[in-house]
Amino acid sequence: MKSPKTAFLALILFMAGTFTFSQTSAKTSEKQARVNVYYFHFNTRCATCRAVESEAQADVKELFGNDVSFASYNLDEKAGEAKGKELGISGQTLLIVKGNQQFNITTEGFMYARTNPKKFRQIIEEKIKPLL
Repeated sequence: MKSPKTAFLALILFMAGTFTFSQTSAKTSEKQARVNVYYFHFNTRCATCRAVESEAQADVKELFGNDVSFASYNLDEKAGEAKGKELGISGQTLLIVKGNQQFNITTEGFMYARTNPKKFRQIIEEKIKPLL
């Protein structure tokens, strides 16, 4: 009689431990998903293209330090082309990525990077903060 009770208790404890472990693993992987900002460009770039990159890079660094990474990729180079393919990018793009989530803020970048950098910074902050 003790044997079935012991086996049942062991089964319950095992299931509870497995459930707790799976929840902990899910939370850990969520925390490990890092926010990355990618700027994709070509060899030939106008003043606005350069401003989008420099403003975005400076804003990300000033607002978030090492919590958010910024990388620039030239789509005319193999590494840039490969990264673009990985993320589904084929043209000039400013992209915020966390895990499977992607936020394309290219339009905002081209609208505000040169003419209203404060507004552009505000948009970057509003898009990234909820992801941290």
